Amino acid sequence: MKLKRILGGGAFLAAFALAGPSSALDLKETPGLDTKLPPVAERVPSEPLIVDLEAKGRTVGEHGGKLNTLIGRSKDVRLINVWGYARLMGYNEDLELVPDLLESVDVEEGRIFTLHTREGHKWSDGHPFGAEDIRYYFEDVVSNPELTPSGLPPFLLADGKGPKFEVLDETTVRFTWDAPNPLFLTELAKARPPFIYRPAHYLKQFHEKYGDPETIAAEAEKVKARSWAPLHNKKDDMYSARNVDLPSLQPWIRRDDKSDLRFILVRNPFYHRVDSAGQQLPYIDEIIMTVADGKLIPAKTQAGETNLQARNLNFSDITVLKKGEKLNDYITALWSNAKGSEMSILPNLTVKDPVWRKLMRDTRFRHALSLGIDRTLLNRVLFFGLGTPGNDTVLSRSPLHQPEFTTKWAEYDVDKANALLDEIGLTERDDDGIRLMSDGRPLEIIVETSGEDETQLDALELIAENWAEIGVKLFSKPSQRDNLRERAITGDLVMSVWWGMENGIPTADMSPNDLAPVQSESLTWHAWGDHYETKGTGGEPLDWAPAQRLMELYQAWLVSETTEEREKIWQEMLQIHADETIRIGLVSGVRQPVVIKDVKNVPLEGIYGWDPGAHYGIHRMDEFYMDD
Repeated sequence: MKLKRILGGGAFLAAFALAGPSSALDLKETPGLDTKLPPVAERVPSEPLIVDLEAKGRTVGEHGGKLNTLIGRSKDVRLINVWGYARLMGYNEDLELVPDLLESVDVEEGRIFTLHTREGHKWSDGHPFGAEDIRYYFEDVVSNPELTPSGLPPFLLADGKGPKFEVLDETTVRFTWDAPNPLFLTELAKARPPFIYRPAHYLKQFHEKYGDPETIAAEAEKVKARSWAPLHNKKDDMYSARNVDLPSLQPWIRRDDKSDLRFILVRNPFYHRVDSAGQQLPYIDEIIMTVADGKLIPAKTQAGETNLQARNLNFSDITVLKKGEKLNDYITALWSNAKGSEMSILPNLTVKDPVWRKLMRDTRFRHALSLGIDRTLLNRVLFFGLGTPGNDTVLSRSPLHQPEFTTKWAEYDVDKANALLDEIGLTERDDDGIRLMSDGRPLEIIVETSGEDETQLDALELIAENWAEIGVKLFSKPSQRDNLRERAITGDLVMSVWWGMENGIPTADMSPNDLAPVQSESLTWHAWGDHYETKGTGGEPLDWAPAQRLMELYQAWLVSETTEEREKIWQEMLQIHADETIRIGLVSGVRQPVVIKDVKNVPLEGIYGWDPGAHYGIHRMDEFYMDD
């Protein structure tokens, strides 16, 4: 079969219009850079990614300026590697997968992937980037049991087997699996990708295979690492932005670690993207991320203390933000939230209490709880009626959307809910009208929250009133994210409220892992996800028919060859979720406020999501520029 080269077609050209090699452009130097750096023609690849901003409806920007933004925790500095969204492959605004750091990809039979890096591409320290960096990752990091004791991650397995890996030349590598691997390319485009490349020239000094033993021992002692492997893992920090010495390919990089409250990210002078006027991106010199109390960020945003803010802002902040626009000269854009539901109530199907477990797995019980919620009231009271009441599922923007997925078992019907609970056998009630469970305990559900969103608590107050009509008592319990996950791990969590399905706008070629019990971090079925992730050494084996079928479908997706096959799989998985009400979604289509102050090229209409989306990333933050 002839190789199909992924160059993206017309949609790719619209998003990343290629104007030919850099030699055809009049490349312009970036003002303010260190004069000791090589000229721009030597800093960018011989064929950089040239962006036609006018084709995207944007304007050619100007270099310079500092963009201030607020974060709620020190570790959120890692978001710079999300928002920058430089990926081997990335999604454009039409949700098409296109080459980015890569010059191109050849795909054969869905199982042979030949990756072509850009000739002349360099890391942020000026060292060449290419095949050796991908080889180092595959052979010396992910295939090394001391660095990766869990073995190859799922996206590098096809039908349970790893790939044959080859270096073809300095800029070309090939991964070959025996079976199709539809996870591979989409994984590379995630907000938190696996980074299947590493700066080999930097990390080799900490690897026992390449480094000097005395130097490794001395460095390990400095960071209190027991051996070379934990030392290497500390230094190998592609996502979290903690190691300021680690070279990067992102548009902005962290240069010092002097403060945990104010982070200054500076431009990468060797970045691979260039605009059609010959200016190297990014336009903005520095991104300044300042830590603030998350509860104060909306007020600080209204006071004009940030140039670009969406993090820690919610729909409930829109009214206040709108009031401050004229006084502090900013715009509150309302982007489309990509979550399947603004929030979902999650029954824990692997809760360890046997009475609760039996109840949570009874489809009639979940249907009754869903039917007992007045979503129209929630939408009106909490979201001014602007959202869409319904299940936690794909949104209308997704080609996989069907109206039934949103509405099934999601109408408000107290009589039907009560009849279902009676049918289960929950007919006895206490003096307060609360139903009694099979062991005589009152049907009192503690719904735990992460404590990060007041709207969740407001929603639970309204739902508590609804559920009282069907003889169910709801108590809300604010906690912390880490505590919530720990209680899911121990099996003590009965029910929680969380954000809805992360990717509400999928295409069939995107992984349906949100719908299957394959992630231990899931509050819906931690034990099953842990069993899958640990290859059977942890958690619990699947023992519930709907989850078993979801797993079968997910496994079928992993070896599917065509988009048509994958679409059928997605549709059945979505149908199971609609039929079973595995997650009790509430309201979708809620807008995300994005405050913009003195920044140009930020779209007023955008997608705000994690995967796909990377918050600002899908809209290419490196193309934003400051308005002087």
